[in-house]
Amino acid sequence: MIFENTPKQQGFFFPAEWHPHRATWLSFPQASDSWDYGERLERIYPSYLEFIKTISLSEKVCINAKDEEHKVLIINLLNQYNIDLAQVEIPIHPTNDSWCRDHGPAFLINPENKKRMIIEWGYNAWGGKYPPFDADDRIPVLIAEYLGLPFVEPGIIMEGGSVEFNGKGTILTSKSCLLNPNRNPHLNQTQIEKYLHEYYGAEQVLWVHDGIVGDDTDGHIDDTTRFVNDDTVLTCIETDKSDDNYKPLKDNLIELSKMRLVNGKQLNIIEIPMPDAVYDKETGIRLPASYANFCMTNGHVIVPIYNCNKDTIALDIIQKAIPNRKVVGIDSTEIIWGLGSFHCLSQQEPII
Repeated sequence: MIFENTPKQQGFFFPAEWHPHRATWLSFPQASDSWDYGERLERIYPSYLEFIKTISLSEKVCINAKDEEHKVLIINLLNQYNIDLAQVEIPIHPTNDSWCRDHGPAFLINPENKKRMIIEWGYNAWGGKYPPFDADDRIPVLIAEYLGLPFVEPGIIMEGGSVEFNGKGTILTSKSCLLNPNRNPHLNQTQIEKYLHEYYGAEQVLWVHDGIVGDDTDGHIDDTTRFVNDDTVLTCIETDKSDDNYKPLKDNLIELSKMRLVNGKQLNIIEIPMPDAVYDKETGIRLPASYANFCMTNGHVIVPIYNCNKDTIALDIIQKAIPNRKVVGIDSTEIIWGLGSFHCLSQQEPII
């Protein structure tokens, strides 16, 4: 591995999600992706359009559309849900699936020269699980061209949901995902950390071990632990000892308690409950429902909720942890069938 003139060496880094945004990027769901199952696609529209409307209240929403026909459908739905079209951009960028956090661009900023750039990580649909994924893999380059931004290709697989940032040099991730041989079997932990340092502009990588049950990404961090400020994380816990999530989340909590940030400070850890287990009604399969899969915008924190009594508890915890944004809960009981929620569906574009 030769690292020359990397984003870090040029002064670029990936900012925290609470850094001001120009826009949030989405890849609009279509019948050929996660929702191609009976009436599933139509059933997610109410929550998905409420998601778009909430984003649009404080920043632009950029929506990748498959083609012109798909763009017309999107515009009709936006009008139906009274969403301000002046707040929306809809470029024609074909995709295979709707999980923009993972196939979308990673935006970097350089505060010194006021420039931005994009990382074009490789994408293989979580270890080759859901082919084809060729269109998704091209999305960062298409968006770079759309915005007139330079991009860099590290040449390895990386997904946005697998990494969490505090914007001050620290990345949180999980061994179950980034060290999985279905991603980069030729790289060991030290080598992967080097890529994270040099391309995300980080100083340290902190590792938890595992993710939650039902997560087909092999344990993305955005379903378990999220930074809410420079030194504070929200992390999921399960109090039911008979639940399959109890042990991995307890182990993660222990690991987090031992971590130290770049400045030597211990993490401030806020515990948040898991929702009641959510199962697909047709198949009986457990779905990866989690309150941690929230999305931050300039004005809001959009939290998936699941029609259980823990919703109110979780929303209150998140609001107290992020007091400068309004917390909004949106029903995710249909969306979670696709095995992700609002953070998985979105990728922020920072301003500089």
